[in-house]
Amino acid sequence: MSGGRIRVGLIGLGEVAQLMHLPLLADDRRFEIGAVTDVSPTLVAHVAERYGVRTRSSSAEALIADPALDAVFILTPDHLHAPLLEQAMRAGKHVFIEKPAALTAAELRPLVELDQHNEKVVFVGYMRRFAPAFLELKKRLPARDEIRHVRIRDLIRESQFFVDQSRHIFRPDDVPAEVIAEGRLQTQDLLRSVMGPTALPDQLRAYQVLTGLSSHSFSAMRELLGPPLGVAAARQHRGENVIVLFDYGTFTALYEAVIHDVARFDAGIEVLTMNQHFRINYDTPYVRNLPTRLEITTSDLHSTGTETVGPFYEDAFRVELDAFHHAVVTGEKPKTRLSDSLADLALFAEVGRLFVTPSVGRPA
Repeated sequence: MSGGRIRVGLIGLGEVAQLMHLPLLADDRRFEIGAVTDVSPTLVAHVAERYGVRTRSSSAEALIADPALDAVFILTPDHLHAPLLEQAMRAGKHVFIEKPAALTAAELRPLVELDQHNEKVVFVGYMRRFAPAFLELKKRLPARDEIRHVRIRDLIRESQFFVDQSRHIFRPDDVPAEVIAEGRLQTQDLLRSVMGPTALPDQLRAYQVLTGLSSHSFSAMRELLGPPLGVAAARQHRGENVIVLFDYGTFTALYEAVIHDVARFDAGIEVLTMNQHFRINYDTPYVRNLPTRLEITTSDLHSTGTETVGPFYEDAFRVELDAFHHAVVTGEKPKTRLSDSLADLALFAEVGRLFVTPSVGRPA
C-alpha cells in the first residue's frame, strides 16, 4: 500500500459498480482506483474517464496480475465469481467480492480451504449486515428462548425502476453476443449441478433468486439467530415468489421473497417475543442514503409504547467499505468471510431441493 492508501482494481463495471462501489471508493481518500476492466471496451473507457483511472486492463487476468494493486473488487456476473476469486487469492491480493461468493457450494468449498491459509483478506459483500439499524437489532435482540416468531421478507421491484429515476447508468451495447450466451449457459449448468437435471426453469430461477436477493436475508438471519435446525418447508411459484419455513426448535422463522412490479422495496426483519416486537426495514439500496430505523414496541397489561432507534442515514455500502478497510489494515478476518458464505450455500441447496421434491403437498 502506497502512502497508506489501498490501491484497488475493479473487475466488472456494471450497475452495482457504477451505483455504489465506484463513487464510494472515489470519495474515500483511504482508497485509490488503480485499474478497471470489463468485457465492454466502451464501458471501460467511460468509467476510466469518469473517475480518472490510468490503467485500463485488457482482461481480468491482467488486472489480477498487476503488481501495483493491493486489492481486487470482483463485481462481475455470479457465474464468474469463483474462478476469479481463486485467481485473485493465488495472486496474493486482498479481495472484495459481491455476494454470492459463488453459485454452488462445490465451487466455494475448495476456496474456503485455501482461505484458511491465506494472509490476505477475502470479504464477501453482504452490506445489509453492516447497516446501523441491523447492528442495533443485534445488540438489543432478546435471548433465543424468549423468541416466539421471526419474519424476514424481501418484497421488491427490480432495480431499474429506481435507478432510471435517480442515477445515470452507462449501459454498453458492445458486449459480444457469444459472451452473453456463454454466460447464460455456464449459469444454467451451475444451477443444474445443485438442483438436478430434471429441475424446471422456474425451479432454477427460484434457486437463482436465493443466491442473489435472498442471500442478504439468509445471511442476516444466521448472524442474528445462528443456523436453523433445518428447513421445515419451502415453496416457489413462477420462479420469483419464494416462501421458506426455518425450524429453530422453539420457534419458526418465516422467509418471504416476491419480485413484482409494485414500486416499493419492503425488505426487513421482525422478531416477536411474548410482549415485544422488534422491526427493521430496508428501503431500496439503489437510492443512496435512504434512512433505516429500528422500532421496538413493548406492551404490558396496561400500556404499550414504541421506541424508535434512528433514523440512520449512513449508507450500508459505506459502512461495509469501512469494515473492509479495517480488515485489510488490521488483518482481522471479517464476519462476512468465505466460510460464512458457504453456510448460505448449504441452506440454498437444502431449500432448492424442496422446490424440486417437496416434502409434502403438491409439486413446488
